[in-house]
Amino acid sequence: MADRPKPFSSEWITAPPPEPTAPHLFSDRIRAIITRVARPLPGDRTLSVWMLLILVVGSLLLAGPPGQAHLNELAALESGATPAPVIDWDEQEPASSSASISTDSLAVTDDEASVAPITSTPPDLQLDLGQAPEQPALTPDGLMPEYRILTYYGFPGNEQMGILGEHEMHRVLELLRQQAAEYEAADPSRPVMIAFEVIASVAQPEPQADGSFLLDIPSELLDQYAAFTAANDILLFLDVQVGRRTVEAEIEGIRPWLELPHVHLAIDPEFAMEEGQIPGDHIGQVDATDIAFAQQWLVDLTTGLGIPPKVLIVHQFHYTMIENKDQVEPMAGVQLVIDADGFGPPATKRDAYAVMIGQIPIEYHGVKLFYKQDVPLMTAEEILDLDPVPDLVIYQ
Repeated sequence: MADRPKPFSSEWITAPPPEPTAPHLFSDRIRAIITRVARPLPGDRTLSVWMLLILVVGSLLLAGPPGQAHLNELAALESGATPAPVIDWDEQEPASSSASISTDSLAVTDDEASVAPITSTPPDLQLDLGQAPEQPALTPDGLMPEYRILTYYGFPGNEQMGILGEHEMHRVLELLRQQAAEYEAADPSRPVMIAFEVIASVAQPEPQADGSFLLDIPSELLDQYAAFTAANDILLFLDVQVGRRTVEAEIEGIRPWLELPHVHLAIDPEFAMEEGQIPGDHIGQVDATDIAFAQQWLVDLTTGLGIPPKVLIVHQFHYTMIENKDQVEPMAGVQLVIDADGFGPPATKRDAYAVMIGQIPIEYHGVKLFYKQDVPLMTAEEILDLDPVPDLVIYQ
């Protein structure tokens, strides 16, 4: 070794490689022991063959039935043993409100959720969670992506249905601005546009007079919230729960307020029921065609009135809630947000967001947080660390 050049010296780099020598599998000492113990073995090569044979035979004797592990894996995949993550999303029972709108508990238990009618194809969980490349906005005069939207959700005067109902309007606005400041501090590059999100039609366990399983918020109350939000230069989202009505009927019912420039639309498929279904007993759903109808309706409205484009929110916490989701597409003249709904610990919310948003990113992305049920509540920094980054954040 002394006459060999020093490694990485110029001589070492330019020197020809040394003549290869036959490798030994064992040290001289080990070979001497093996030779004494097993003199019939002529050398390393024959010894290696015998050892290989021993290993092969031993593996065959110890192994289970051939191919069993792969058969089990295949059976698990075919039976859907890896379901989409589902968050505990029980709807809270509203208390009596100033609008005299109340409902019994519409909670669906985990067992009921697991056997809810499945009417769409489960998602392929081979997730590509990388940030999708930014595309030019189809609606360049829309609110996003220049602004991030932050809403407070609920029913006026009802403490059980969200923070919006826990306080009077001025206090809600004060708290909302404080929450928005956390997001602007976490991401100074993107200003926050704040909004109230008011439930305009509340799902009920009984049919009601029109058979819709819905109670509508009084128009006088909607007028108050529309006037207050306009006076304070913030947005207003009207949330419809559909029931046994159609999406078209729900939208037409709130047309007078949607004609206002600052009022936008949210659809909650959870309570969109088919014939024979009752809110709370089933997980509802809307179809891609329903979403396309709402998009086109809003485009026609804003074009006809010459007002700014609308934002359309569609809530989702289970993959069955949007049938044919792969057919949902952005539409010029309206901005679509799919909101990952449902409460739970941060790890579960991240998983749900990955499935609801990351798997089929459509246009803009939203997430809902629950002040009382999310334990611990994710911080603004944690929310902005989601991929793709949310454009809309809702607090209930």
